[in-house]
Amino acid sequence: MFKGLGNLGDMAKMMQTAKEMQGKVTQLQDDLKTMTVTGESGAGLVKATATAKGELTGLEIDPSIFVASEKEVVEDLILAAIKDAQAKAQNRAEQEMRKLTEEMGLPADMKLPF
Repeated sequence: MFKGLGNLGDMAKMMQTAKEMQGKVTQLQDDLKTMTVTGESGAGLVKATATAKGELTGLEIDPSIFVASEKEVVEDLILAAIKDAQAKAQNRAEQEMRKLTEEMGLPADMKLPF
């Protein structure tokens, strides 16, 4: 398709590849908004759900932990579940980006804009 154009053909091919990469990264960013992860604490007494972008979307608390004298424990469990969900979200996003870079034949450690 680009034969006879010399370096211009290579440049055009490179630009096309860059455009495809940009489209795939944009699609992945959109996909990460709908992928969910769930973090837990207290052996599942508190569960936090977040998107793979790290946005908290839900919080589930077992009613058995609502004891006034245990207020600080409950707060700690909630924070721990949220932090767990955020860590899982970051890991999921990194896994998905690694898959994308491998599919495109790029080095696995290449950082693409997120």
